Amino acid sequence: MPLLRFRHSLYYIHVYASTWCPEVFDNFLCWPATPPGQNVSLPCPERINGVIIGAKAYRRCLEDGRWETRGDEKDKDKGYTNYNNCLLPQLLDLLKMCDEIKECAQITRTTRTIEMVGLSFSLISLIVSLIIFFQYRVLKNNRTKIHKNLFIATLLQVVFRLIKYVDQELKAGDRIIENTPILDEACITLLEYSKTAMFTWMFIEGLYLHNVITVTVFQEYSYIKIYFYVGWTAPAVITAVWVWTMKMVRSNWGFYYFLPYYWILEGPRSTIIVVNLLFLINIIRVLIVKLRESHTSEIEQVRKAVRAAIFLLPLMGIANILFWMGYRFTQGWKLALWSYTSYFLNTFQGFFVAILYCFLNGEVQTAVKNSFYLHMSLRNHDYTPCRNLTLISTAPDPEQHIEKESTNWIRYCLKQNKKSPEEKEIR
Repeated sequence: MPLLRFRHSLYYIHVYASTWCPEVFDNFLCWPATPPGQNVSLPCPERINGVIIGAKAYRRCLEDGRWETRGDEKDKDKGYTNYNNCLLPQLLDLLKMCDEIKECAQITRTTRTIEMVGLSFSLISLIVSLIIFFQYRVLKNNRTKIHKNLFIATLLQVVFRLIKYVDQELKAGDRIIENTPILDEACITLLEYSKTAMFTWMFIEGLYLHNVITVTVFQEYSYIKIYFYVGWTAPAVITAVWVWTMKMVRSNWGFYYFLPYYWILEGPRSTIIVVNLLFLINIIRVLIVKLRESHTSEIEQVRKAVRAAIFLLPLMGIANILFWMGYRFTQGWKLALWSYTSYFLNTFQGFFVAILYCFLNGEVQTAVKNSFYLHMSLRNHDYTPCRNLTLISTAPDPEQHIEKESTNWIRYCLKQNKKSPEEKEIR
């Protein structure tokens, strides 16, 4: 009897196991043999970007012992694995949209080119601007100190984004950052910290202008040290809370900006945009009411700063608003317009900041011109720079010192044409 039962068991296994769906590897997961007419599920592979941790993928074994397919030739051997439950809804929408829009791949490549060009322009212009601000001590006042910190925060964001993009352009096996989770998470953390710091310093720019006009009545006294601590410490705290949340929920860092936790970062940034808009409205109201008849040099400087802020703050806000609007399109030209516009504004931010706060800044232009005249006068004594001398009127700053070389140059000018009207003006 035992021998008969053993033979019966072998026969049962042979008959039924021959109709099971066989073991198969679909390049991500290894699926076990499955009885016909049943579904089998496995946890989603965590190493894929955009995967929801804890979700499951599934397959279906048909009644005839074959894995279910989608009708594609490539699926007939291995069958079809449904990973829809594994992917973030936003990422799934993107994939479906790109399946419907044939130009999606070309639009993506063109967008990346725009990003690289914009980041390169921003990198160069910000470096040049910082060199100018640190080179000329005559520019050392509270307003330019805030500008410098804004430039540094924007420059850090540009650098970390370029590092990520350059790494992504490498072949899959050569991507050092993407293939090293610790480096990837560290780069993302620094990128988001610098981005939050940039928005914080834009808030400080608006707050400073608001205080100068409505509180201190054009006096340069300001709590610059408090601004400094807030500008760099607050973003660190916000970013630390976000990183801690990501670690606690064990979330996948790929496409992290689609996760709801990203609003820990995006919420304060959006608030800053709204608050700065309120600052600008109040600043414009005060300027119209109180400063219509005034034309002093200091007021003119504030007016120029306000004009720059009026242009720059909405420009930075537009990029965020475009991202909030969404990206679900059914036509290629709409997707291209949204992608090119939003990423152009986003990556050229550093370039716009440098143009408005440095290259078009009257104080900076005057300092560079004076430096050029000084250089020419030291090289050739026949060149008369005194007629081109422009004194920069800056508010008192306890840390400001006049450069020895510039002082000697002014003395040299005074000795050359003692009867010139310029001499009397300087004295």
